[in-house]
Amino acid sequence: MKIPISVLVVIYKSNGEVLLIERADKANFWQSVTGSLDSSDEDLSLAAAREVHEETGIDVKLLPSESLQNMHHQIEYEIYPQWRHRYAPGVTRNTEHWFSLRVPDTTQITLAPREHVAYQWLPYAEAAKACFSQSNGEAILKLFSAV
Repeated sequence: MKIPISVLVVIYKSNGEVLLIERADKANFWQSVTGSLDSSDEDLSLAAAREVHEETGIDVKLLPSESLQNMHHQIEYEIYPQWRHRYAPGVTRNTEHWFSLRVPDTTQITLAPREHVAYQWLPYAEAAKACFSQSNGEAILKLFSAV
């Protein structure tokens, strides 16, 4: 069963382009990297780095130490009904912690095909509009209002 605590990582380049990945289980559902903690005591930054590596092939450990930033923002949202079966019975809400990751402009993406089928780099405002989750779009806009 998934733990209802997750991370969202907005990956971006110096030119303001943001990486969006399309879910394998839902066509046209574009999003940033997201994922649940593996254990209730997993460090949020480590979970963010793990999810980035699993979903994009980017190894955060190979980037400058300040590349991954905790945005010190969290939201609680209702879990989409089609994904509630992944959680314990009765769990309907998730707490998501936001991170950002600045990557080199030449970064290569290797998707996990069971999770995502396509990716695109978009200007941040366009990326925010393209996200299926309103809060994901808000995370992108919050990041670029602070940059």
